[in-house]
Amino acid sequence: MRKMIEQFLRFGVVGTVGFLVDSAVLLGMLALGLGPYGGRVLSYLAAASTTFALNRAWTFRTANRDAPVATQWGRFVALNLVGFAANYGTYAALIATTPLVAAHPVLGVAAGSVAGMFINFFLSRRYVFRA
Repeated sequence: MRKMIEQFLRFGVVGTVGFLVDSAVLLGMLALGLGPYGGRVLSYLAAASTTFALNRAWTFRTANRDAPVATQWGRFVALNLVGFAANYGTYAALIATTPLVAAHPVLGVAAGSVAGMFINFFLSRRYVFRA
């Protein structure tokens, strides 16, 4: 249990870095005129790639390394689509219904990140970074 709690805390730190990457890329895409929905798809992919690398190197560093990195990344992204659905769904719902979030999309990114975090942790721990 202690190991899982430590991993979850590391996962949270990595998620914070992912949030920063997600937000920065989103703001960049908005500045380029991509819009809050298309920009978010690209920002999510950038954040997912960043968090995969950091989780592999730090959070789940004792995990099995039998699978090639590309295969493991593909599994990570595929399984995290479940968390992405919760993340993006929360973001999109808030953008569409909450004027404050529509004016400040990073608030929606934060809410979406929390919504997907627990799902992503358990799927990543169980299926991507098995011990």
